[in-house]
Amino acid sequence: MDQFVLNLIHRPEMVPEYAEKVTGHGKTEDIGRKALLTESLDIFKTQQEAAHKNGLKVTIQMTYASLFNDEAVALAKEHHEKYGDEIALSLLGLPCKEFREKYNTKDFCIWMFSMEDKKEIVNDVFEKFHERFGFYPESTGSYYMDAELTNYIKEKYPMVKCAVATCWEEGPKAYHTCNNSWYTLFDGGPWAPWIPSKQNTHAPAANEAEDSGIVAIPHLSRDLIACYDGNGSNFGTHPQNVLRGMIYDSKTWEYPYLYNLIDQYRDLAKYNNGYAYNMMFVGPGWMNKMGRWEAPYELLLKSYEDGCAYYGKLKKEGKLVDMTMSEFADYYREKKHYTEPECALWRDILYGSDKQVFWYCDPYMRACVNMDQGGAIVDLRPYAAKLKWEVGIGTKHVQDASYPFLIQEKYRAGYFTHYAGEGTVRSAKVCYNGEEVDLCLCRTKAHFSEEKDASGKVTRVLTLDPVDIEFDGLTVKLQTKEYFEEGSGNIRIEREILEMSDPTAKVEINEYMVACYGTTEYPEDMTGITLKAAKGSETETISYEYKCREAAVMGADEVSAVIPAIETKVSMTATAADAEGYIREGYAFSPMFTLGYKKMMADKEVFATWLNLEKAN
Repeated sequence: MDQFVLNLIHRPEMVPEYAEKVTGHGKTEDIGRKALLTESLDIFKTQQEAAHKNGLKVTIQMTYASLFNDEAVALAKEHHEKYGDEIALSLLGLPCKEFREKYNTKDFCIWMFSMEDKKEIVNDVFEKFHERFGFYPESTGSYYMDAELTNYIKEKYPMVKCAVATCWEEGPKAYHTCNNSWYTLFDGGPWAPWIPSKQNTHAPAANEAEDSGIVAIPHLSRDLIACYDGNGSNFGTHPQNVLRGMIYDSKTWEYPYLYNLIDQYRDLAKYNNGYAYNMMFVGPGWMNKMGRWEAPYELLLKSYEDGCAYYGKLKKEGKLVDMTMSEFADYYREKKHYTEPECALWRDILYGSDKQVFWYCDPYMRACVNMDQGGAIVDLRPYAAKLKWEVGIGTKHVQDASYPFLIQEKYRAGYFTHYAGEGTVRSAKVCYNGEEVDLCLCRTKAHFSEEKDASGKVTRVLTLDPVDIEFDGLTVKLQTKEYFEEGSGNIRIEREILEMSDPTAKVEINEYMVACYGTTEYPEDMTGITLKAAKGSETETISYEYKCREAAVMGADEVSAVIPAIETKVSMTATAADAEGYIREGYAFSPMFTLGYKKMMADKEVFATWLNLEKAN
C-alpha cells in the first residue's frame, strides 16, 4: 500500500524575520518589544491549535529566542505530553537580545558564520535547550546546513538524527525576486528527503562511509516546475507560499492549486516504490496581524487552517501518515537504501500548459529532463564529485552554498538563445540533405517504468512518445528512451528510428552535450578544463583557451571533459564503431564546451550513447 508521509513543523520564533519592522510601526528597532513577543507566541498557539484539532502531530522546533521564554517552553512540554509532539531545536530564530549582546552581530543564518562561531553557537543553543528541557533534541534544522556544521553537530550531539537542511532551488531566482536582497543561495540540492554525505550536504551519501549520520529533509515541498522556472517562495505546500504567489481567488478566498500541489506529491509514490513525502515548516512571521503578501490576517489564518484541515482529512481517510521528524528519520532509514534514487515525473498544474519534466536524484547526480524540449537534459549536477564546498565567513563562499551545475537552462540559456553562441543542454540533432532539426524543438510526453536485471539492480526508464520530424522530401518518426541505472552515475539515451517515409534513406544523428560549470548566471573561468576524444592510443586533446577549436576521432571510445574547479569528469561514450566522437571548445562570448557523437542511421536502427559522471582527482 502506498504511504504518504507528512512532517508538520512549527517554530515559536519569538522575533520572526521581517516582523519587527511591521509590529514597530516605524519606531526605532527593538527586538525585545513586548508587542512583538506576545503576538509571535499567540500566532504559534494558533498554528498549534490548527494542527491538533485536525489530529496532526507537530515537531516543535524551539528557537534560541524561545528558550528564554517560559511560556513557550511550558507550551512545548504540554503539547509533547498531550499530543505526542516532538520537541526539537531550530537553528533559525537566533536573533534576540541575548544573542545580539553576546555575538554583536545581526547575522542570523547559521551557515554564514565562521566555523569557529558556528561551533560556539551550536554549543550555546544545544546547552540552553538541555537546560530548559533536561534532554538534547533528536532533530534540528535551518534553511541550509553545510556539511561542516552537520558533521560538528553529529560529533558533539550524536542523538541528532534528522535535520531540515536545504531549500529546494533557493538560489539566484529567489534572490532576484527579493529585490537582490535575500542572500540565501543554495540551488542544486534534492527536493525530497535524503541522507547527506559528510563531504557536501546537497550530495546524497553513496554508502555508510559517506553517511553524515542524519536524515535530511527539505525546507518546504515545492512545485517542481513552477519553482524551477520562477521564484520558489511562491510555489510550495506551505499555504502562505501560495498566497505570496497570488494563486487564489480574491473573491472567494479559495486556492485549489494548494490541494493540487499536495496531491501531486501524493502521486510521487508511483515512482518511488510506494513512498511519497510532504512537509510544511512554519514560523509565526507568516501570520502577522498586520497582514502579509497583500493578504489580510483573516485570509492568512483561513489558508493555514484550510491547509491543516486537508492534511487532517487525508489522515482520517487513511491516505496520510503524520510523523515527527525523529520518527520519520527512523522510517526513512528502514524504507530507503543509499543508492536508491528519488524520482518525480511532474506535470504543470498551475499555468494550464502540457509541460512535463522528470527529476532524478541519487548519490551521483541530480538531473532534470524536459519533455517540452524533446527529452533534453536541462539541469545536471555532478554529485559524483562530492565536492567539498565550505560556506561562511572565512571561506571562499560566504553566501553561495549552491552545488555547481554542468547544465542549467535558466542560468546558461538552454537550447533557446537569442543570438550567437550556445546554451547548456544535452540533446540531439537530426540532419538530412543539409537540413537540421534539434529534438529540443519536438515536444513530447514521457512514461515511467522500471527494469530489474538478474542481480536485482533496478534501472528507471523514461519512454518518450515518438516524434515526427519533417524534412524536405523525408519524414522520420523517432523515439527516445532514457535509462537511469541505479548506482552507476550514468544515463543511457537510445534513439530509435521507427519509420521513414523513404525506407532507403539515411539521416545523421548528432548526440551532443553543451556544458560549462557554475552556480549563478555569471561565467566562470574555463581555462584549466581539458577536452579529450580518445580511441585506444589515438587521442585528440584541447586545453581550454577560448579559441573555438574542435577535434574528432572516428569510433571514439570516449569524449570527455575534466573540470578541475569542480573536481568533475564528464564523458560521453557510444558502442557503435562507425560513430564519430568529437569535442569542441567555446569562445569568450559563448564560454561552453561541447562533447558529442555523430552517426548515420537507417530505418529501424537504434543508436545508444551514455552520459557518465565521476570524480576527477
